[in-house]
Amino acid sequence: MRTVRRSSVHSGSEPHGRGAVTRLDARALGAAALGERATLVQFSSAFCQPCRATRRTLAEVADMVDGIAHLEIDAEERLPLVRQLGIAATPTVLVLDAHGRIVVRAAGQPRKADVIAALGRAV
Repeated sequence: MRTVRRSSVHSGSEPHGRGAVTRLDARALGAAALGERATLVQFSSAFCQPCRATRRTLAEVADMVDGIAHLEIDAEERLPLVRQLGIAATPTVLVLDAHGRIVVRAAGQPRKADVIAALGRAV
């Protein structure tokens, strides 16, 4: 995925954030379930214009590819999780594989082609 800051992209095996979390489950994200093949997790804030465009892009990709879920998390409502993951900007997108491992992490508004490429690493 393209990022605003290059240092924002990490593979799931590299440490990132305060707790170096590399795996998430549906309960931690406040969701019923993760996607069968992958999950696009978007951290947003209410007045973030790029967050709206990111929401549309991720929803379009999730609708195009079977087994992909898109979860949007309000960063302000989930501050403990935001802090645990070291989320410093919105939008931030995490791409999780089917087991909840963080495969890609990116800050900024992604292009659709970059999201599809990131999913290729997750499935």
